[in-house]
Amino acid sequence: MTNIKIPVSVLNLAPIRKGQTPSEAIEAMIDLAQATEKMGYSRYWIAEHHNTSTLVSSATSILIKHTLEHTERIRVGSGGIMLPNHSPLVVAEQFGTMATIYPDRLDLGLGRAPGTDMKTAGALRRSQHDTVYTFPDDVNTLLTYFGPKEQQGAVKAYPGVDTNIPIYILGSSTDSAYLAAELGLPYVFASHFAPRLMSEAITIYRNHFKPSQYLDAPYMIVCLNVIAAETDEEAQFESTTMQQFFLNVVRGSQTPLSPPVENMDELWSEGEKMMSSSMTSVTLMGSKQTVKEQLIRFQEAYNVDEIMAVSYMYDQEKQKRSYDIFKEIVDGK
Repeated sequence: MTNIKIPVSVLNLAPIRKGQTPSEAIEAMIDLAQATEKMGYSRYWIAEHHNTSTLVSSATSILIKHTLEHTERIRVGSGGIMLPNHSPLVVAEQFGTMATIYPDRLDLGLGRAPGTDMKTAGALRRSQHDTVYTFPDDVNTLLTYFGPKEQQGAVKAYPGVDTNIPIYILGSSTDSAYLAAELGLPYVFASHFAPRLMSEAITIYRNHFKPSQYLDAPYMIVCLNVIAAETDEEAQFESTTMQQFFLNVVRGSQTPLSPPVENMDELWSEGEKMMSSSMTSVTLMGSKQTVKEQLIRFQEAYNVDEIMAVSYMYDQEKQKRSYDIFKEIVDGK
C-alpha cells in the first residue's frame, strides 16, 4: 500500500544567497531549522562541502552544534560527514560530546565522497592513502566507538562510549546500497543531485538487507528537491534559482544562490541545460495539489520510508512556505 503520510526531513547545504555575508547565511540556516521544527519535520541535516565560496557547510559538526543549541526537539545531523576526510576517532569524540550535551537528538549520516575537488581532498585528508577504500572499516569502527563499553578496544572515544548515536549510510551510487544492506543500517540516497541510479540502489538495498541490532527491516530515505508554491507558475519561476545552482555545478563556477529569472535559456546553453536537468530530474515541484500528485506517483513507484527535502529557493519566506506546503501534504491537510 502506498503511503504519503510519512516522516519528512530537511537537508541544508547552507548556501550563501546573493547579497548575503557568511554570517547571514548561517543565521538563515538556523532560521529555517527553527521554522521546520515548528512545522513538525523529523530531522534537519547539514551537508559537508569544502573550498566552495558559495556554501558555509565546511565545518559541519560546528554547524550541527549551533543548530542543536538554537532548536528544542528536531533531530539534527550530518548529510553527511564525508568520512575519508576525518579520523573516525575524532568524529566519535565530536559527536559523542554533542550527544552528551543534547541526548537523543543527534544523527550521523556518513558519506564516502570527499565533498570537494581532489586537490582540496588531498589538503584535508589525514593520510595520502585513498581512504575511500577504508570506508566500510571506518563505519564499523564508529559503530564500535558508540557502542557498549564491553565491546570497545584499547582506544575509546570519551565521551562517545554507549551513546549509540544512530548511523545512516549515504549514497549517490549503488556501492553504498550494498554496504548499508550488509551492515543492517538505514540508507539515504542522494536523488537531489544524482538521481540516475536511485531505482537500482533502492532495489539493491532492500533485496540484500540483513537485519541487525540497529534495524529489523530496511529503512529507506530518499533526498529530493522540493519546490512548492501557491501556484504551478510560481513554483516554476522559483525553480530557476535551483536551475542556476546546478548550472553553477556544471560550469564549476562559484556564484551565490541567485534570485529567480524569467528565462533560463538566456543563461545556459542546450548542453548545460541537459546536464543540469538530468541532475534535477527527480524534483517535486508545483502547487500543493501538483506536488501531492507527484508524491503519490513517487510513492507508488518506490514506497520509501522517509523523504528528505532540499529546497534551493532565494526568498527565505518562500522557502519556508515551500516546506510548510510539503508538510501539509504528507499530513493530509
